[in-house]
Amino acid sequence: MACYDVFNGDADGICALHQLRLAHPAASTLITGVKRDITLLDRVVAKAEDEVTVLDIALDKNRAALDALLARGARVGYFDHHYPGVIPEHPNFTAHIDRAPDVCTSLLVDRFLQGKHRPWAVVGAFGDNLREAAARAAAPLNLDPARLDILRELGECLNYNAYGETVADLHYPPDELYRLVRPYADPFAFIAGEDVFERLRQGYADDLAQARALHPEMATDSRALYILPDAPWSRRVSGSFGNDLAQAWPQRAHAILTRRTDGYTVSVRAALAAPEGADELCLRFGGGGRKIAAGINLLPPDRLDEFAAQFRAVFTRG
Repeated sequence: MACYDVFNGDADGICALHQLRLAHPAASTLITGVKRDITLLDRVVAKAEDEVTVLDIALDKNRAALDALLARGARVGYFDHHYPGVIPEHPNFTAHIDRAPDVCTSLLVDRFLQGKHRPWAVVGAFGDNLREAAARAAAPLNLDPARLDILRELGECLNYNAYGETVADLHYPPDELYRLVRPYADPFAFIAGEDVFERLRQGYADDLAQARALHPEMATDSRALYILPDAPWSRRVSGSFGNDLAQAWPQRAHAILTRRTDGYTVSVRAALAAPEGADELCLRFGGGGRKIAAGINLLPPDRLDEFAAQFRAVFTRG
């Protein structure tokens, strides 16, 4: 019997898998990629009786591959918080799916494990920009504010590492980053034992400084749209910049468009004060995600004006 772990390469995917394998160790084939590489089940060659664990990738975007795995007799466990479409009913399929705006996959795994590896769930939630949910989850850990802030930074840095058009844009390939995290049950021991945190922290600060120097193409009290250049630093920081803006302007929705040779990559953040609409907007352009945060892998140049109009329409106040 073979085991496959299929996970999003961001903080939430890595921390979700890490918790699960700390509690239930298994020798597995790792399948992951950059943040936006979400049709990962196509790469799984599992057969009857093989175990496939899927974390933090939308079921709706992987439905055909999932159906094929189940038809071949594989057993699939699915943890996710994105739009799933119709959830299949199958004896070999177990779903842990919750689309609540204050839930991420790391918190779903934490719920499944009854808090057994809670510090890593907190890291994952902070990485997914769920600061209030992360702080609530951390309450039983009785961390002082300085240590809690370190977990926030770690989550944000792990998340920042996942953004790029290809793995070449990243500081660490996501599978390598997971392998570096894997020996550490304690995130503070990971920070002390590896140079990953400091490397990502410096890269994040440098890239974010460049993004913060840009002016929005459109800005009101309720929404703002930024266009970033076609450059490795902007591809790396696009999602983190969206989270940064969401925290700084909690009443405002944000769209971050990053230029590429054939159009734009898009990150959308709904206002934290009204965490809905991001997935609705991105689905109209072939993207997806969550109510509070979603994206579009490729927005053609000739649909830019249409996107801007739809962005205004979805986030109408102001």
